Amino acid sequence: MLALGACMNAQAQRLPQPSTRASGEDAAPAELATSTWTRAQLDAWWAALRHHSVAGGDHLDLPPELLPPTDAAAWRPVDMPDVRTRPGAAMVSDARGYEMRWYRVHVPPDSDEAMALYLPRLVTLSAAVLARTETGWQALLDNQHAEREQWVQPLWLPLPGAGAQGLDLVVALPVPAGSYHAVSRIWIGPRDHLERRWLWRVRAQTGLPQAVSLTLAVLGLFAVTLWLRRPDEAIYGLFALGAAAWMVRNLHYYVSLPVSPVAQDWFWWATHASMAWVMLTALLFALRFASRRALWLERALIAVVLFVSLFSMPLWLRQLDMVVLQYAVTAVVAATGTAWVAWLAWRERRPELRIMALALVTGVVLGGHDLAVLAGWAWPEHFFLMPFATLVIMISFLHAVQRRYVGAVEQFQAENSQLQEDLDEQVSVLQAQNAQLREVERQQALLLERQRIMADMHDGLGSSLLSALVAMEQGSMSHEQCVEVLRECVDDLRLVIDSLEPVGHDLVSLLATMRYRLGKRLQTGGLKLDWDVQDLPPLAWLEPPDALHVLRLMQEALNNVLKHASASRVRMVTRHHGSYVEIRVEDDGAGFDLQSIQHGRGLKSQIKRAQRLGGKLRIDSSPGMGTRLSLRLPVERKA
Repeated sequence: MLALGACMNAQAQRLPQPSTRASGEDAAPAELATSTWTRAQLDAWWAALRHHSVAGGDHLDLPPELLPPTDAAAWRPVDMPDVRTRPGAAMVSDARGYEMRWYRVHVPPDSDEAMALYLPRLVTLSAAVLARTETGWQALLDNQHAEREQWVQPLWLPLPGAGAQGLDLVVALPVPAGSYHAVSRIWIGPRDHLERRWLWRVRAQTGLPQAVSLTLAVLGLFAVTLWLRRPDEAIYGLFALGAAAWMVRNLHYYVSLPVSPVAQDWFWWATHASMAWVMLTALLFALRFASRRALWLERALIAVVLFVSLFSMPLWLRQLDMVVLQYAVTAVVAATGTAWVAWLAWRERRPELRIMALALVTGVVLGGHDLAVLAGWAWPEHFFLMPFATLVIMISFLHAVQRRYVGAVEQFQAENSQLQEDLDEQVSVLQAQNAQLREVERQQALLLERQRIMADMHDGLGSSLLSALVAMEQGSMSHEQCVEVLRECVDDLRLVIDSLEPVGHDLVSLLATMRYRLGKRLQTGGLKLDWDVQDLPPLAWLEPPDALHVLRLMQEALNNVLKHASASRVRMVTRHHGSYVEIRVEDDGAGFDLQSIQHGRGLKSQIKRAQRLGGKLRIDSSPGMGTRLSLRLPVERKA
């Protein structure tokens, strides 16, 4: 859009501009004649033009009263531009009839350059251009198809050859009697010069507003998505509402005018009333960037805009022309709000607020220009400048949003940096505390392990050695018995040592260590060991104290086989049964009657060890059938 504006500005500098000297060359002197018509005559005129445009022909087939006057006295020179200001509050109706305004110009004889006709601005009903020929009047242009946008579309017409005598042209412009109309100067000149001027005007009056409207529509949709994600950020919602109001304001660029008169009334009411909402949302948007808000002023502006929008609805007072009233109130609202924003910008000295205030002041100035053009008070040949003001305001708003976003990002980064520093400091403190805790836990674990080993040595090895010492002193123990006691003490010492080996919670490795320790003793006792050990899952709870209990259970079972079973074979079996694992010791010895020993102290001790492990111990035996001891341990043990 900036490139388009720069291009149009550069193009405007290259085009021939009106001046005192150029007025005699390009702006043709015009004569004016008027005719009073009824609605039926106007309809007949339009129908004849349509027929002439479709069927063609040498001349218009119309009664004399619908053609330009032939009496020379009916024509008078007229100063262009020709403007009649709006009639105030009175609404013009069909009851007052219509007035056909004939503007006659003369095209000089043929020159080397092709000629064209150019009218920068027309605010009338549909325009027509007639040429005087030998056979009568011929229509060169019928602008009925573009009547709805004629007020923002400059008129440009390539002219036929003027011949040796020149060419008489009449621009026919019907207007409601007593109504506002504006007719700019009529330019006759070289075609290439006027075509460039016409193209520049089309871009300025139509191209730029369309580009701004479509850009605002896209940005408005984007603002809606941001607003839905962050409802507390009202600026995005206000930007979206302002973009929507601007799209409604420029609906005539994109949609056809409704056919029904009632629908037309509502259409023009919506497009005119929306301008006030555009300014209101722009002011509320800018005020969101001020640290001090005047809610009373915001509510007053909203109330005024809402009241005027409702008051100007085509439901009542249909005989009044509300256009000037709507835009005058919009100008007052814009000027009041802009003055407040400018005061806040001067007081708070915030760059983005100052830029928005400057853009709003530009909008108010250009809006006043457009109000004067709309009402016919001044500058009748100027086009509306609010699209340019909207572009400036939009850029200032985007700059403000960008600064807020960058400021938020910088604040977020600063807060993150501060949080990172605080976090690093806390991490350092926690690491030091954790190191202290780990050292305390290590010392406590060493102490507990030392106490456990001392208890095991005292209750097991120490108790056995003390008993053997007392028996030897008393002479009640034989040499063989003493050797057996010492062997059991050595085996118990080995069990304690094996339980301290790091087996990684692997029960199979623990049993393999026991097999290595007791293998020779079993072989010396005449027992053959069948090793049917399968892989078992790791037991997360298997720590050194628990490993010692498992080893003592298995050692006790093997010692019983050696001492009492009179067996020749012993079988070690492991199996995995889902939620638990099983260790079995089976022999082919004499067996025994369970009823006679079930209350023995040794069996109770074994059962208690199994319960400490969270498992179950079962013994199956009968005389002459051998013995089977089964230890079931859980894979996952509750704390």
